Amino acid sequence: MPRTIETHCCIVGGGPAGMMLGYLLGRAGIEAVVLEKHADFFRDFRGDTVHPSTLQVMDELGLIDAFLKVPHQQLQKMEGQFGGESVRIADLSRLRVKYPFIAMMPQWDFLNFLRENGKRFPSLQVMMKTNATGLIWSGDRVVGVNAETVDGPVEIHASLTIACDGRHSTVRESAKLDVDEIGAPMDVLWFRSGRRANETENLFARLETGKMLVTFDRGDYWQCAYVIAKNGFDAVKARGLDAFRNDVVSMAPILAAGMADVKTWDDVKLLTVAINRLKRWTQPGLLCIGDAAHAMSPVGGVGVNLAIQDAVATANLLAAKLITLKADRGCPSEEELQAVQQRRTFPVRMTQAMQVVVQNKLISQVVRPGEKPLRVPMFLRIVSSVPWLQALAGRLVAIGVRPEHVHSPRE
Repeated sequence: MPRTIETHCCIVGGGPAGMMLGYLLGRAGIEAVVLEKHADFFRDFRGDTVHPSTLQVMDELGLIDAFLKVPHQQLQKMEGQFGGESVRIADLSRLRVKYPFIAMMPQWDFLNFLRENGKRFPSLQVMMKTNATGLIWSGDRVVGVNAETVDGPVEIHASLTIACDGRHSTVRESAKLDVDEIGAPMDVLWFRSGRRANETENLFARLETGKMLVTFDRGDYWQCAYVIAKNGFDAVKARGLDAFRNDVVSMAPILAAGMADVKTWDDVKLLTVAINRLKRWTQPGLLCIGDAAHAMSPVGGVGVNLAIQDAVATANLLAAKLITLKADRGCPSEEELQAVQQRRTFPVRMTQAMQVVVQNKLISQVVRPGEKPLRVPMFLRIVSSVPWLQALAGRLVAIGVRPEHVHSPRE
């Protein structure tokens, strides 16, 4: 017989949405268990951009001073190169916000920071090496999660289960929730290239006919994203690793020495890009948020921050109700759970719509080139020549659509 755990809320997935929501519920004194299937948060090539909207949340939680002591780089200006022509895409320094920069921080550091600070809350438990395998049902109501641990199977009985387990969500699949697939014309190859101390460059994105490369200065290395046509990885590999490295260096000569770090194809990770969203985020006793509710394109690097915003909205809308139900571990009504979807649908749809425009108007022309030479799109020429438009573009990336602020109670 599997052992059982009783809790008020079971949060499946220890990513940005799950760890932030766990922190907020623990802060409110609500009994919550976060399940993370890995032994630690150390996975490479995850979203490492912490945007001003998230920095503001950390400030509202009283965590910002300690958070900014965690090693990171700051990104304010985004510049692109189309062939031989450079354009300024966005300028965050012009934003009238408290933290006008993107903090480039490994996601494992961000998640570890939340976990360590969440230890002060006795009602919060983070279970590592605990892999959710399916839902527990009572009639048509979700009443918990089945999971596997190193010590064997466990049943987590919970009045409310919240799926934060990403775009390949086990919980979402178990609940048989319908997904609207929007699609993307590209995939992304992630890799690291060594960086020497004297190597500096402001370029963010490089685009040529048939090629696109994005680079982030991460202090002692360059984080790189090489954009390819959807399902095109096998074709890239067929040309050979040397050809791949040469293509990268031809676009970004600054990487010439560092590409020696890419020794085998194991050093290149494929991100299969998807844009989708659930038609319905809830079942009785169940709520999906973050990538489990809406997978985002890497365009703009906003996925992590959308997930954080979902967590903040969920706590804002449900924490007080959960406190009133604390004595008997009651569950909010499905209407109350659906309020989260109603609150977050507009910013998700708007953000995905903007990503689709960039994909269709720009990236698809790069990864599936025609006979015409690549030119700077007119809208980017206009943005590059008008400073306040650079600030507007920066705001869309950095703050997003209808950002959330912390209003959830604190015990």
